[in-house]
Amino acid sequence: MRRLLRSISFAALACMPLAAGLNAAAEAGDCRPDAIERLRASAPEGFAIYQAIKDKTFFLGWISCGEAQLGLPTAVHESVHYITAELDTFPLVQGGQLKRPHEVSAFFAPQLIAGKFKANDFVTTYLRPGSASSSTDFLYLLDELNAYTHDLNTAVNLSHPRAPIEAGDEVDHRDGLAALMAFVALYAERAEQSEPATWSGLLEPRVAKTVSELWGRAEKVMASSCGIPNFGTEDKSLIRQFCQSRPQAALQKILGRAPVCPTACLKSTPVAALEGQPLVDPTPTGSLRRNPATNPARPF
Repeated sequence: MRRLLRSISFAALACMPLAAGLNAAAEAGDCRPDAIERLRASAPEGFAIYQAIKDKTFFLGWISCGEAQLGLPTAVHESVHYITAELDTFPLVQGGQLKRPHEVSAFFAPQLIAGKFKANDFVTTYLRPGSASSSTDFLYLLDELNAYTHDLNTAVNLSHPRAPIEAGDEVDHRDGLAALMAFVALYAERAEQSEPATWSGLLEPRVAKTVSELWGRAEKVMASSCGIPNFGTEDKSLIRQFCQSRPQAALQKILGRAPVCPTACLKSTPVAALEGQPLVDPTPTGSLRRNPATNPARPF
């Protein structure tokens, strides 16, 4: 089950100093110290997010000891949202940050492109009214694009050595970023075709630079995941949508270069090539736990 709507509160954890808490956790058999060490060793850009967030208990609250990747992609994803809201900047994969361009909040509502997609959890959560701010505000669609870039980047880095998939598990690490790339690309297409005020705004240098920086990092992370088999369930259909000629043409005008279609992610891995190979972590990333803490949610 995907855990897509985000909200969490960790009042109990907040009472415990970090160093003492991790030491006590280690003595009690808690996986959190090992999870942070695994993040440091295998996913340095994800570890940088852990280092950057002031409220370490927020990050630690997303760790799930029963998951092969220990919930770390989700913890990084949610912490990117936390840092973005706190500092009003997008923390970037590979370092650096970008100030959020609040002028894009005046652009047309992303919910107007929902009809271009078949129904799925990502469309319901991010484009249909009533679930997330991204349905009405393009700024938050960019926020999600950045968070899912970090999310997939962490999952890719943690995927070696890989854990076997158990029967019935879904693997959707790639789906979130594929969805957000498709949403942004088809948003750009509609803007060029029928939303002149938004299209003009997207071409403004500050906005175009922000979209270009976020999109470029998303491209690289997506491409880095293509060699990992069984890393998505809905990714191929979403990738095909943003690789269509009209979204690509609109993006090219914003980016100042041709966008890259991750065609390697569209290739089916032959069954014979998978025989004897351990598969990937089955945990859906960037989503809400089924049993979050009882206090009210922080919406992202």
